[in-house]
Amino acid sequence: MPRYALTALIVACALLMENLDGTVISTSLPAIARDLHEDPIALKLALTSYLLALAVFIPASGWVADRYGTRTVFRLAIMVFTGGSILCGFSSSLTGFVLARVVQGVGGAMMVPVGRLLLLRSVERHDLVKAMSFLTVPALLGPMLGPPVGGFITTYFHWRYIFWINVPIGIVGITLVTLFIENVRDDHVRPLDVAGFALSGIGLSAIVFGLTLLGRSFAPLPVVLALIVFGMVVFALYVRHARRVPHPVIDLSLLKVPTFRVSLTGGSLFRIGVGAVPLLLPLMLQLGFGMTPLRSGLTTFVAAMGAMAMKATASPILNLVGFRRVLVWNGAIGIGFIAINGLLSPTTPIALILGILLAGGYFRSLQFTGINAIAYADIDQAAMSRAVSFAAVAQQLALSVGVALGAGVLQIARSTHGGGLQLSDFHWAFLAVAAVSTSSLVAFIRLPADAGASLSSRPRSPVAISGTGVGEARPGSAMG
Repeated sequence: MPRYALTALIVACALLMENLDGTVISTSLPAIARDLHEDPIALKLALTSYLLALAVFIPASGWVADRYGTRTVFRLAIMVFTGGSILCGFSSSLTGFVLARVVQGVGGAMMVPVGRLLLLRSVERHDLVKAMSFLTVPALLGPMLGPPVGGFITTYFHWRYIFWINVPIGIVGITLVTLFIENVRDDHVRPLDVAGFALSGIGLSAIVFGLTLLGRSFAPLPVVLALIVFGMVVFALYVRHARRVPHPVIDLSLLKVPTFRVSLTGGSLFRIGVGAVPLLLPLMLQLGFGMTPLRSGLTTFVAAMGAMAMKATASPILNLVGFRRVLVWNGAIGIGFIAINGLLSPTTPIALILGILLAGGYFRSLQFTGINAIAYADIDQAAMSRAVSFAAVAQQLALSVGVALGAGVLQIARSTHGGGLQLSDFHWAFLAVAAVSTSSLVAFIRLPADAGASLSSRPRSPVAISGTGVGEARPGSAMG
């Protein structure tokens, strides 16, 4: 077995735990809301608080891994995430549940990007697409198992038990990391940008938390809008700060690399639509279609089956068709399947619903494989940890915005008729988030025709990137 394959399997153990947790909680949201005596839409705080903790703490993950070693940080991150899962299972209020999710997010902020960094440092550039696909195959077991397992536990036992299934997975992960992962450190660790870390964390958290509070009674509207504006001002101060320091915690100079910039901008817009699906789809199936949590989970898990089926075909498709064509045309198809969810009803044949979710999972997963791989196509080893941290922040921020946007449209639609959520409210929400994701195609169209050629055997001309800490893109250049 290749070295990167062993590393990928170990990292996948952590990704399995995180993905299983995310899909399980989505299926169980209505039951958790009833038990905590909360509005189901209020449970968006449980989703966004986790994603927000990721966005705040991920920027420091690369520096921490370089300073203290990948094995030490990765192992500690799994421990923290597992501890947060236990706290979620014991939560008895929305506040306690949200705080426990924040603890999980702190662990996930170090666990996932550091795990990805482990893989990026052990694979040749021309093997990157294969490695990414190989890595995500075991991790996709989480989305596959999460909905039916979460639905079964919620229907026949209690939702609290869904968080405790992370404990044995965490123990296995800690054991494998201890036995097989080398504790790699950087001999020349750059100083941690403490001021930048504070500015970016405060700015991002204020923006996302403000968006999450829109439409809720937690605070008056002027206060919520002031919080969002405050966050934008603070993050603007970070942008100004990042241009003046040699080692910013989020290296904005990486945006000078065209492939990385398109991956972040286009990928973030696409993720906004996808990020709303874990909130909207289970709620629609259970509150709008009247499904039990188990039946809802058995219905939604086929999307993960479609994603799993894609992994064997991702590398050949990207090599044959090219990244730009795949990201444009496949992106349009994936967005179409998000919008189609807004046309479903209880009278839609279940076979058709399953087929739509299966195909949608396939095309969305292919899109994510292309987006994630091309982000690092022209990034050299010296800038890899900064690029991984930056990309991870953008991903989690986009998913947070997606959840907030989907919930916000639900609230607006419900306010037009009063009372509880209706099926038409979900239809408007799906169409709205799909419309936002459509704008991602503009970014993908701007990619050069040979974008991502360094990730395949097809040659391309070297492109020198100066003043960014990013070197030449050379086909087959070593990454670790």
